[in-house]
Amino acid sequence: MSSLQALQVLLVDDNQHMRAITSAVLQSAGVRKVREAADGAAGLEMLREQAIDLAIVDFNMFPLDGVEFTRLVRNSPDSVNPYLPIIMMTGHSEKSRVYEARDAGVTEFVVKPITAKAILDRIQAVIFKPRPFVKTEGYFGPDRRRSTASNYKGPLRRASDQAKGDSSAA
Repeated sequence: MSSLQALQVLLVDDNQHMRAITSAVLQSAGVRKVREAADGAAGLEMLREQAIDLAIVDFNMFPLDGVEFTRLVRNSPDSVNPYLPIIMMTGHSEKSRVYEARDAGVTEFVVKPITAKAILDRIQAVIFKPRPFVKTEGYFGPDRRRSTASNYKGPLRRASDQAKGDSSAA
């Protein structure tokens, strides 16, 4: 994947061993520019210092965890890139954690122990199949719906959906 050579990746995890493993996976895939941070606060500082194309963050860190990191990237008035693709890594795959990460604005999610295939699949998804961003009163981030079912007959909840529904009914 020599096309990943120019990619600037920020890797944020409080476990140095996990950073080393993930960095090795990225480098074996052709990523040459990996910046590492030991927690979310240090990661946010690195985002301010240089242009980053993709962040891979751990869910559980102290003092600033991956969910709060994501919220700040997405919603802080001084965020340098609220559209930054963010891949969340975690050893906890409970549905509630996945939903919490999704609702914070995470782009993709991968469960530890990571595999090269899982990481590369998520990177390809954010690069080659980016989802549009949605801004509502309580959420800013990638569209949480991964696909639109053509046979869905339920209620349309977004204003833009209502407009689409009205035009098709006319």
